[in-house]
Amino acid sequence: MSTPSSPPTGAPQPPRPGIPLPGSHLASQEPADPNRIRAEVDELLAELGPRPAATPAENTETGADITRRARILEQAHDVLVDALATVDKI
Repeated sequence: MSTPSSPPTGAPQPPRPGIPLPGSHLASQEPADPNRIRAEVDELLAELGPRPAATPAENTETGADITRRARILEQAHDVLVDALATVDKI
């Protein structure tokens, strides 16, 4: 049943007040630029350098390298999450 003020069935509904849109909790308001995003991710991935040997010797350097690589991958992930949040807002 529809009332005179109800939109027709199947019509897009306007956002209800008080319900946050996806990504609205993030501070970034800049639209996603695919070329900038690719450049940022490529730059971060280039920092990873060559892939380590399949069975590296267990030592402090290996642990530090894993930590460094994890930090770089986390930064690349953050770039992509921010881009997705921007796209969700559009």
